Amino acid sequence: MTKPWTVSRSPIVASEIDIQKADAINALLVRPIGILPARPGDLIRPFAIGLFEEIRPLLEPGVGITTLRRAVAAFVHSKRYYFASAQPDSVRHDLDGRPLEALNEDDRMTAQNRFLGLKQKATGGERNSELSSPSPTSTAGATKAEQIRTSLLGRGKMQQTSSTAS
Repeated sequence: MTKPWTVSRSPIVASEIDIQKADAINALLVRPIGILPARPGDLIRPFAIGLFEEIRPLLEPGVGITTLRRAVAAFVHSKRYYFASAQPDSVRHDLDGRPLEALNEDDRMTAQNRFLGLKQKATGGERNSELSSPSPTSTAGATKAEQIRTSLLGRGKMQQTSSTAS
């Protein structure tokens, strides 16, 4: 996708899985943080740049930083988080959930592309794994992008062939 979205689908709200991820983060901290949704229907709010460094001092004693990093990553690399960040009116928030600044176009575009990639993967990437698996000889030395492109083009040809054969 080359153009950022211009129509907002906000507000993007949390689902039960988002709440579970937020609860997992808060369980590692000495106090809950306000930026995270507390119940389904609460807003998903994009984090301010560098917010992890503000979260880190709130870590419970005895809990490793890597554990916190993984829990935060599970939340911020989710489809809904990317969807919220990709909106034209998306705003970064501080630790307590207060709005700070609008996301710049590059960050919104990155979020948009990641959202669309996750959406595509969820809707069909694994259903036709035998169709999308490129043969080793056709992709030897190819870059990851070329392998993906070949896989997608090959899948389209195979689906066309099977639909015309019916």
